[in-house]
Amino acid sequence: MKLRIPLSITVLLATSLLQSGETIFSDAFAKDDKVPERRAMRGDWQIADGVASVTQDDALYKKFKDHGPIIFYDFPTTNATFHYAVKPEGCKSVVFTLNGEEGHIFRFVSGAAGTNVRAFPPEGDAKSIATAREKDWVLPDSEWTDVKVVIVGSSATITVGGFEPLIVEHASYDRAKSNFSVGFAFGSLAIKDVRVTTD
Repeated sequence: MKLRIPLSITVLLATSLLQSGETIFSDAFAKDDKVPERRAMRGDWQIADGVASVTQDDALYKKFKDHGPIIFYDFPTTNATFHYAVKPEGCKSVVFTLNGEEGHIFRFVSGAAGTNVRAFPPEGDAKSIATAREKDWVLPDSEWTDVKVVIVGSSATITVGGFEPLIVEHASYDRAKSNFSVGFAFGSLAIKDVRVTTD
């Protein structure tokens, strides 16, 4: 189920959250910083000057069963707000995922055909369930796009660039999360401004 909220109300809510929210995790992407929560995998990630970037290695893509480079953050949350910015270049898909101990919980995938949002119920025959699809939500190539995901109970509010925020709901979202990740397939991706906030 998805809902839309007027942009004016969203701005007021977002301003209120930013004023009352507390940063509980951030990654400055400094060259010599050791970030124990971060796992930059499946590629030769370059980390410096506030940015992490990598170009997909096709041999590694095949080795990892058609999975591209990814950054994991082993940072447990339940209700939280995830902020980051991405700059894709020639990517076929860019993926944000929240995982629990038992596997995926929440995911959205942005590509040329738009953005798909999914839930992963812990029980039942379906491996995942579509909770929304936004055909217009295409990430611009070679430009920075800000992304924010707010998880509160069974509700997720997703903001991508200047698009009107989208609210999706599914009971399976209301579970403890053990990590979050940003990954992609094909081309190159840069990521910056990763932080997690909470009220």
